[in-house]
Parts: sequence; C-alpha cells; structure tokens
Amino acid sequence: MSLSRREFIKTCGRIGVVSLAASGGLFAKETARRPNVLFIAVDDLKPILGCYGDRQVKSPNIDRLAENGFVFLNNHCQVAVCGPTRASLLTGLRPDTTKVWDLKTRMRDIDPDILTLPQHFKQNGYTTVGMGKIFDYRCCDGMGTQDKASWSRPFVYVPENKYASEGKITSNPTEEDRVRNNKPSTECIDVPDTDYFDGKLTVAAVDNLKILVEGNKPFFLAVGFKKPHLPFTAPKKYWDLYKREDFKVHPFQQFSKNGPELAYHKSSELRNGYTDVPLAGPFSEDKQLEMIHGYYACVSFVDAQVGKLLDEVKEQGIADDTIVVLWGDHGWHLGDHGLWCKHTNFEQSTRSPLIFSTPNRKYRGKSQSPTEFVDIFPTLCDLAGLDTPRQLEGATLEPILNDPKASVKKAAVSQFQRGSGVMGYAYRDRRYRYIIWQEKKFYEGQTDGPIIARELYDYQTDPMETVNVVDDPEYRKVVRRFEKIVNNI
Repeated sequence: MSLSRREFIKTCGRIGVVSLAASGGLFAKETARRPNVLFIAVDDLKPILGCYGDRQVKSPNIDRLAENGFVFLNNHCQVAVCGPTRASLLTGLRPDTTKVWDLKTRMRDIDPDILTLPQHFKQNGYTTVGMGKIFDYRCCDGMGTQDKASWSRPFVYVPENKYASEGKITSNPTEEDRVRNNKPSTECIDVPDTDYFDGKLTVAAVDNLKILVEGNKPFFLAVGFKKPHLPFTAPKKYWDLYKREDFKVHPFQQFSKNGPELAYHKSSELRNGYTDVPLAGPFSEDKQLEMIHGYYACVSFVDAQVGKLLDEVKEQGIADDTIVVLWGDHGWHLGDHGLWCKHTNFEQSTRSPLIFSTPNRKYRGKSQSPTEFVDIFPTLCDLAGLDTPRQLEGATLEPILNDPKASVKKAAVSQFQRGSGVMGYAYRDRRYRYIIWQEKKFYEGQTDGPIIARELYDYQTDPMETVNVVDDPEYRKVVRRFEKIVNNI
C-alpha cells in the first residue's frame, strides 16, 4: 500500500522517523527530510498585535501563531523603509554592506554574486517559491521576478487589486494633480477579501502550498502581504471590528525636547501620495482617528489571511514538519512626534514584529533581548540544519530560543539617511536608544565622518521619547557604554 505524502508525514510524526537533533538545531544535518519553511512577510506592520500587548487590535490568528511559538519583543529592522530593510533581511547583511540605502539601488548591481536566504535554501535541496511582496522590486530585478536567482520556480504572479478610488499621483503633485487624481488614504467597502490583493494572494498561497506538499522535497514558501501599507483599504467587516470612538490620537505630537531637527520628516509618503490629506500643516483629529482606524482594520484583514494559511498547514498535516516565521518589515508612525509613515530612527519606526514557530512547538516563549532582521538568516539555517554562510552579519537566535533571558548582542542597530550626506545610526538595548547622526558621503564610499548630532532616550522613564537626555550628566555612563558599542560593531 502506498501512502500520500500527507499520510506519510503524519505516520512519521507518530513513529518518530523525523526526529529532533540532539544538538545543532531542530533537524540534524544528516536528516533525510528537512523541515519546510513558511516565510510570511507583512508590509508596514508595527507590533500592533495582541501577542505584543496591544489590547485594542483583533489579531487572533497571529496571536495563535505566537502562542505556539516564540515572540521577539525587542526586534528591530535595519532601515525603516521597505527596499533596504528587505535587501538586508534577505541577505543577512547590513545596509552599509549591501549598499542598498534607498528605493532605487538594485542589490545585484552592487554585488552580482550576493547570496539570498531563499537562494541558500534552494542550493541545499529546497523547492523555493515566492509570491506577493518579498523583496522590494525596486531593489532587485523587478516586480515579476523579485530576484530570479532566489526561486526554484518563476515568481508567482498575483494581479494587483484596483480599489474603488484608485488614481495616480505624481511624485510632487500640484493641487490640480491632487483634485484630478482622486486617491484617498482610506477605503471601507463591503466586498469579499478576494477583491483586494492580499485576499487574492492568500488563495494563490494556499493553492501553491497544496502543490508543494505533494512534492518530494522540503519547501521554502515565501508569502508577502501588502497591508497595512498605505492606502488603508480593507473590506468593511474588518473596519466593523472597531468603533472609531474607542481610538485616541497620540498624546505626544511634538518634537522631542533637545532633539535634532534632522531626526524628523514631513510625512511626505502620505502627503504627496494621497488626496485627502493636507500637503502641509497638522492633520485634523478626525483624520488622524480615521487613519488609525484604517490601520487597525488592515492589520485584522491581514491577520485573517495569515489564519487561512496556518489552517491549510494544519489541514495538510505538515504542522509538525514546518517552521513558520512571520515578520513585519518595519514599524509605522501613527501620529507620535507629529509623524506619519516610517523613515526615522525612532522606536515606532524601527521596532518590528518577529515570530518563530518551530515543529512540535519546541521553542515557546517571549524575550526582551535585542534582536535584528539580519539574525533571521542564520537562525533559519540553524533550525533547518543547514550550514550558515560565513559572510552573514547577524547572529543566530537559537540561544534566546533556548533561554529567553539570554542575549546574542549588546544592541540592535538600525539606520536611516537624511539626503546623501548624513547617516543616522540607532542602537537599541533593553532600556535605551542611542542615536548618532554622522556626516559622510556614503554613496561615494566614505565610511567615516564627524558626528553632528546625538540622541539618547530612556524607555523606562520616557517611553514616548519626549526628552533627548544625551547631554544630561546623569546619563554620562550610559552614553560612554554606547560609545564603546558603536566602536565595536
């Protein structure tokens, strides 16, 4: 009698054919069948999730994943904008190594032989399949391929949705452009999930998952959701999960005391891209509440799609043979400091969700230890029993998975540029954020330059970053400690 692959995996789970390695990761390098990887990316998702302590959001499916997995509470992106942070995460290299700092530099134009995470798994016998937003197409070889070298099969095309009010906006719109091209920042329409891109993506992901399960190789399936990225468009049922009057605008909408002006921006992604917001000046309270409501609705919309994927993994009988990793590529400002969007070195911009779920729920818990996206590549190598490429600049998170109180680094490092001549670097440990703004022509290869501004925030006493205490004598020892960290990274 022959068994289907689904029945075979279930049988293996019962008799222990697929066993945990005694050391060196979940699966020994000699094991014939390595674990599958379901790699879930969520665009612009900050840690507004129940598993991260938010009491308003409705995120039962991601919370279910977290309950059966491990949550990194103090995780940070490398750059708070899509293209550079994804190039960094998917290569395990810091932005100053990839030299992808913007949304127009292609990583293989800088290094044609750069190795990506899915490419490494492909070279080690995995079938790698990608769909949705994994890389930012502007930083690789285009939307239709998203780094052809990374995938065993052509990148899966999912048609873009056309939301009802969609128009086109120039990069520097005039008032005439904005009136002619009606493109609001939010939309609430009573339509099925599949009328939007992420609903269509989920259908394609489930179909591909079924096909991959029937294959004779372990698979690496990357699914990239686009919400809660602007515009905040989601089916009405997700808006209806919330009452507008239950939301509040952020209580601190000023610049930090003693903070440098270059730490801030004008929220141009929102102002220049959408027609229902002012080109300059403050946003009305009603508009702020509308956008906050829209962001939460989009989070719940994506959460439902993640739930459908997790349900299919269970239905296919591969839950005990599959690593699931979910991440949001950076945070998002929802009015704090008067900011919207990302593009800063502040907490709300760099702090990003990272959740691992491993077969047989081996690793479960939460940790406040500082972690970064460059750590995902080496961690997945360890968990899958693959050799870790030497050039990677992150650290495996397996010590923290084994002991939530453990640390693998003194601080997580994020960075963001201002123009082409100033780079800001943020160093986040368990309590503080230290930021230096360095003047250097990094596009021309300059690696050092004078520090023109500094910031220090104490999240124990000032969680909203209202005061820059870098020059406060009481924090002199803290600053000196961070200076040593900067010099050693």
